[in-house]
Amino acid sequence: MAGSPILTQMPKVGRSLDRRTARDLIADKLMVLVATNMLRPGDELPGERELASVLHVSRETVRGAIQTLAARGIIEVSQGSRSRVADVDLSDVTVTIASPNAIDSYDLEDVHAARLHIELKVVGDAADKIDEETLKKLESLLDAQKLCGDDAMRFLICDREFHVAIYRACGNPLLSDFVTDLYTYMMDFRRSAMSRPGAIEASYKDHGEIVAALRRRDRAAVVAAFHHHLIRIYETTKDMLAGKDAGGRRQKQKGTLSPD
Repeated sequence: MAGSPILTQMPKVGRSLDRRTARDLIADKLMVLVATNMLRPGDELPGERELASVLHVSRETVRGAIQTLAARGIIEVSQGSRSRVADVDLSDVTVTIASPNAIDSYDLEDVHAARLHIELKVVGDAADKIDEETLKKLESLLDAQKLCGDDAMRFLICDREFHVAIYRACGNPLLSDFVTDLYTYMMDFRRSAMSRPGAIEASYKDHGEIVAALRRRDRAAVVAAFHHHLIRIYETTKDMLAGKDAGGRRQKQKGTLSPD
């Protein structure tokens, strides 16, 4: 497993990947899920078999990665129960180029415009260059997404693997890392948005159309499918942010009107 090309496509988390074991690489990948709020303090980790399937490694590798994170205080392991995310703040961890805090400091409109400008170019290049191994991985991830039901956290773990695999297929590591950082924008809101009825089903449908277009190596269709997907992500994130602002204003008004 240590020589798998899939594992060499991991986010760097601020360190060199040279001479690192598969266990270390998967530990870093799980740490990124915590840093970007896909996994939150108190969340139960999916089972070893499920994680191994999504991350394309053995259960033993996943088990070793969890033990590594437990030793760092990032994961809590209890006998007879599922491992949980500890109450730890990793928002300043470098995911690829920047930390989630750095990305989240930008305006939604600016991030959306950047994604439309850069990401569509990246996925178009991926359509031209994608190999059979990556296509099979994407199809496997679609199968995993179908089994997530209404569990937003599990879906987003698969979702990140799905997006990053496509970004990496473009053949430019710097561009793929940059787009991956843009993908992490407001992930806390994305998880809430994905919990809304029909959200997972809509994303799964988008992903199916993207994979079908990639399978045909149809650049125009891939770009069109991703454009539709990005517009929907933007609109749902905008709705979540508007809801937060409205809730904050209501709370402030309530506090102002409350008796001393």
